[in-house]
Amino acid sequence: MTDPQIAVMMLGIFIFTIMLGFPIAFTLMALGVAFGYYAYFDPERMQTIFDNRIFDLLVNQTYSVMSNDVLTAVPLFLFMGYIVERANIVSKLFSTLQVAARRLPGSMAVAALITCALFATATGIVGAVVTLMGLLAFPAMLKARYDPSFASGVICAGGTLGILIPPSIMLIVYAATSGVSIVQLYAGALLPGAMLAGLYIVYVIGRATLNPKIAPRLRDDEIEEVSTGQLMLMLATSFLPLAVLIFAVLGAILFGLATPSEAAAVGALGGLTLAAVYRALTWDRLRESVYLTVRTSAMVCWLFVGSWTFSSVFSYLGGEHVIADFVTSLELSPLMFLILAQIIIFLLGWPLEWSEIIIIFVPIFLPLLPHFGVDPLFFGILIALNLQTSFLTPPMAMSAYYLKGIAPPQIQLVQIFRGCMPFLSMVLLSMILLYIFPEIAFWLPGLVYGAR
Repeated sequence: MTDPQIAVMMLGIFIFTIMLGFPIAFTLMALGVAFGYYAYFDPERMQTIFDNRIFDLLVNQTYSVMSNDVLTAVPLFLFMGYIVERANIVSKLFSTLQVAARRLPGSMAVAALITCALFATATGIVGAVVTLMGLLAFPAMLKARYDPSFASGVICAGGTLGILIPPSIMLIVYAATSGVSIVQLYAGALLPGAMLAGLYIVYVIGRATLNPKIAPRLRDDEIEEVSTGQLMLMLATSFLPLAVLIFAVLGAILFGLATPSEAAAVGALGGLTLAAVYRALTWDRLRESVYLTVRTSAMVCWLFVGSWTFSSVFSYLGGEHVIADFVTSLELSPLMFLILAQIIIFLLGWPLEWSEIIIIFVPIFLPLLPHFGVDPLFFGILIALNLQTSFLTPPMAMSAYYLKGIAPPQIQLVQIFRGCMPFLSMVLLSMILLYIFPEIAFWLPGLVYGAR
């Protein structure tokens, strides 16, 4: 077998192995070391068993990951999200927005989506947002006689927004993988994220207006009447602190006042401060937040170590050239290439987490972008939109499973799936709009940084 054929076999074994359920990070490292040992073996000189360059490569890749400035922001943003999640800030925020939107059709669903968007911005962790909002907003909507499928779709769709809206952990990982400026990625993702959240809200209000049975208006005796002054006070004590924290972190990054890592450190300190102000900062909550931060950060870092080792060997054996030659031989247009790439990523989203897709499979597409004239920033935002679908599409819609885990027993998984489908169409619509109007992604980076 030639080296490129061995590289293709290496990729095939990896896909087969992860389908069997083996840990992905360590599978990547094991295959990288095993095939790398063959790739770097020199039969012309005497070698001891450990006298092989693959071991140097593994050590160097580990050091590169641990010293990567972009990835330093990951644990800090994670800690900010986890500590905010445990500070009971979100429950106060949802209650306040529910009162503020009480006269709108589908008011609870609108309040839930706005809360999800803000909370997802603070955490970027889909499971955390869906679970917490499933405990807070889902029972309230069911009590208000909302259709279970409709309410389920609201929670599942809103919970995935953290993948796209900055400061998204996914965008940090994509920046580290692709070499695209994380600052420009954040700027480019703001409007698409707002567009998707806006489409969700428009759909909810429109659906509740056309079919009031799925989201009944609150009766007069159920509406809590508050004065304008009281509402402003509520917003000042619940919405404003979290909004100020988020906008301070994003503003510091977007306007060059701080690096992403420095801004993330400010966000982590701000999260601690908010938790203390709300008298929710306990030793148990702090310890749990630190533990979850370390666990998630370690997963991301080991995925990078394994992926970079695997991809280095794969490229050395000529695997990238095989894939590039095959794709270019198809003579695809840029549109067809984007559609093919997004279909593949969509399908990968069923068995894999977003982190594994970004770290392992997206680098296969990146060398092809110049050939098709696709901007890597635009490609990254398309992927961030696409990955929303992986959390909403049966049979592997992880958002649905997160919600099912904490929903009342009478709520069936098929009801949750049914509720997700209309929001899935909103994601597809947003991807189409982004392709037709790419300035949605490029306008803000161009305005702030003069880029593109």
